[in-house]
Amino acid sequence: MTRPVQHTASAVAGWLREGRRVVAGLLVQVDGSSPLDVGASMYIDDQGGIEGSITGGCVEGAVAEAAMEILETGGAPRLVTYGISDELAGTVGLMCGGTVHIFIHELKGAARDAVLLDLEATVEDRPAALVTLIDGEQAGAKLYVDEERTVGTLGGGELLDKNAGREARGLLHEGRSSMRDFGTDGASLGSGQRVYVSVHAEPPRMIVFGAIDFSSALAPLAKGLGYRVTIADPRSAFLKSRRFSAAAETQVGWPDKVLEGVELGPRDAVLIFTHDPKLDVPAVQAALATGAGYIGALGSRNTTADRNRRLREVGVTEEELERVFAPCGLDIGASTVEETAVSVLAEIIAHRAGRHGQPLREAHGPIRHADTHRSSDLKEETRWPIPSP
Repeated sequence: MTRPVQHTASAVAGWLREGRRVVAGLLVQVDGSSPLDVGASMYIDDQGGIEGSITGGCVEGAVAEAAMEILETGGAPRLVTYGISDELAGTVGLMCGGTVHIFIHELKGAARDAVLLDLEATVEDRPAALVTLIDGEQAGAKLYVDEERTVGTLGGGELLDKNAGREARGLLHEGRSSMRDFGTDGASLGSGQRVYVSVHAEPPRMIVFGAIDFSSALAPLAKGLGYRVTIADPRSAFLKSRRFSAAAETQVGWPDKVLEGVELGPRDAVLIFTHDPKLDVPAVQAALATGAGYIGALGSRNTTADRNRRLREVGVTEEELERVFAPCGLDIGASTVEETAVSVLAEIIAHRAGRHGQPLREAHGPIRHADTHRSSDLKEETRWPIPSP
């Protein structure tokens, strides 16, 4: 069944192929509550067609009016702010209203090609990211990024394209959209050029077995990294505490039942924090039956040796044991549950990037994860006016 977002993408892709002029409204920031998440978008064409939604109906009329004005006058891109009243918020189930920031701009030049690639990826349900420049003369320029290529240009120089593309690929791996700030020269550690990275991808999953302090400390940090976190335990009483459900889904069940039918891939992680002989072996066995890219088990070296012995007794092979990071975490001298959570997440990040987690001053080569898919064939930039503040 076609989802609404795919229906919208298919319709707008058709407009672009037909050569219609199209204005996009992109929700780039929310202060407080909003019916839809950042990244929501709507499109208005020069024949009066409207597709998509930004706030579920609260400000769509105002955005459409601004878009028609741009189409009529050829006006510059603009970043506009609207307030959502408490009354309107209540109609969509929110406790209170908020403020939304929407970037309204016509799709011109090379940006149309990048948008079309992104729309096609959405229709085909392929992970992809679309980078939009918010500030400066090139505001509205686009960069399309997927796992294999980077297409387009933001018009601010090769360094901006390189750094923004690399940032987009990182957010693509995390499955989340975000605003990012770069220097006017394109440097990552700078300000003056904001870009919005809109990601179409399922967030990676992290399933943690064991409702203990380590799980509640790790969950909000993992969520901040873009993971969809589930804390599972067959002991329902252990999961009742609000500290577990605050940043994670909770599920009562034995490991094999929790993972039954769940498809996990290289971006996903399974953590065994059970500290219970009755649970840790079944949890490791269930995790090994998945395609999770990272499987980690907490515990001392003695606990790890004992667990490995018990795993061998039930038929787990040495090759399978090599997949399990145990004791999990990097050696940073962690002594509290919060520090241990940082240690474990640091190892997951390092493993995903193919790094060893050594001090940067002792390492060589690029600091950030290499972008091996950089396209050298950048299209000619399109100059647009600076948006009014």
